[in-house]
Amino acid sequence: MNAVETDFLILGSGIAGLSAAAELASLGSVSVVTKDELMRSNSSYAQGGIAAVTGPEDSFDSHVRDTLEAGAGLCREDVVRGIVAEGPDCIKRLVSAGVRFSGGDVSPDLGLEGGHSQRRILHAGDLTGREIQRALIEACRAHPAIKVYENHAAVDLILERHPSEAPPQRNRCLGAYILTPSGTVATFKARVVVLATGGAGKVYLYTSNPDVATGDGMAMSFRAGLELRNLEFVQFHPTCLYNPGGPDESGRRFLLSEALRGEGGVLLTKGGKRLMEGEHPLKDLAPRDVVARAIDAEMKRSGAPHLWLDMTSRPRDFLEKRFPTIDARCREFGLDMAKDPLPVVPAAHFFCGGVETAPDGRTAMPGLFAVGETAHTGLHGANRLASNSLLEGAVVAHRLARSLAADWETESRRALPRVLDWDTKGAVPSEEAVVVEQNWDSIRRVTWNYVGIVRSDRRLRQAQERLATASREVSEYYWRYLLTRDLIELRNIALLAELIVGCALSRRESRGLHFTVDYPEILEGERRDSSVSRGLGRTLAGQEAGRP
Repeated sequence: MNAVETDFLILGSGIAGLSAAAELASLGSVSVVTKDELMRSNSSYAQGGIAAVTGPEDSFDSHVRDTLEAGAGLCREDVVRGIVAEGPDCIKRLVSAGVRFSGGDVSPDLGLEGGHSQRRILHAGDLTGREIQRALIEACRAHPAIKVYENHAAVDLILERHPSEAPPQRNRCLGAYILTPSGTVATFKARVVVLATGGAGKVYLYTSNPDVATGDGMAMSFRAGLELRNLEFVQFHPTCLYNPGGPDESGRRFLLSEALRGEGGVLLTKGGKRLMEGEHPLKDLAPRDVVARAIDAEMKRSGAPHLWLDMTSRPRDFLEKRFPTIDARCREFGLDMAKDPLPVVPAAHFFCGGVETAPDGRTAMPGLFAVGETAHTGLHGANRLASNSLLEGAVVAHRLARSLAADWETESRRALPRVLDWDTKGAVPSEEAVVVEQNWDSIRRVTWNYVGIVRSDRRLRQAQERLATASREVSEYYWRYLLTRDLIELRNIALLAELIVGCALSRRESRGLHFTVDYPEILEGERRDSSVSRGLGRTLAGQEAGRP
């Protein structure tokens, strides 16, 4: 397989990508490319649920207010109001697709999470993301217009003109180069490309994300000349299970859902005191940025390797029923939630920034859309409100399909131009895989140690120097050797790490998820989005677009 032609090329298989695929299939042929199995995405790991106004005591205004409060002044209110208002219809579409929420369709069991003033989290036990993925995967596999390519990794976007020759508005996305399981690079041509590749948690040493979260869509967009916004706002989930002696999935830590605190869980210090007393009016249900900083500060003050999450106020039968997966995982480690406080630490979790898009996922480049965690719509601001991410992914995917349908009669007649195939001339098989492994580890340690929950200009500049050295080495390796998935991912996390640092250095205040000891206050004059793009004729080391 050296060439594929399709109407819609969707890169990624989380809730945003699969929702888009299911709806676009009525318009034309759809190719879904995912670098692992379809189920392997951040969406499938979502335990808590999806936020939407469905309860009798809830209101759109309340959900909007909670979202704006969490976003620390950087949410786009029109975007927030629009997505919140579409929440109930979004839930109906998911139920129609076969999603089974706890409590049933008529009276769903609504959970409470940090930052929410009402119970509005629809969930499927503590495996909400997996249940949504199951239903969407079944729908996509059953549709004759959808073809799935598992274990295929996107390398770069195919553009009409090189990004150094034209800004995105005067360019066009024509498809993508895809690394196949056989190791060859295939050309996928498409009338529309949808980036749904998720976040970039693997930029950090410790994360709740699966191995696939390497920022591929963001990195490809940057190389294509598109604007990325607010990359400094990396959400660290406050409560991941601390288990230094247990099995490790390349730094992945098991998430202990915020819904635990919504059901009475409290955070305790090493000495057994309640951590969040006096820290915030909502105490243990404060927004994630507040809770993560409080845990980080207490660990540094006391020298404790972790804090505690205490669920012992709830009976065992409730915990087993409400959190069956978490309960089973804790038991694997010899922990009984009903009797034992759980050791917890923060870990990188969600990117509030991403590829700048319109509310329907449209980017500045014709033919290219971005949805889900890859995109920056303005919903999350400086700090995402819990369980708004699945809502955004499903709503924006629906808008994308609706927007494309309006123009499809004309667009579908546009001929797909000839494009250059991938050129491997001069590239040789790698004999130095240790270079990939070493840089993979060193980049993620630098971000964890220097670009974490609490930052300073000194540490950010030190990170900048170390990352520049690593990027040069990665660049040399990329251009010399034949591609592997590991090399593609390394190239992307190296770029994202540099861009995060650049955005962080540009913000001279502390707001939401970005806290720096050099500028500890929120400043009205700094209430703006950060922005980074390669610009015409400019690039970072090793980040030229492709090698067709």
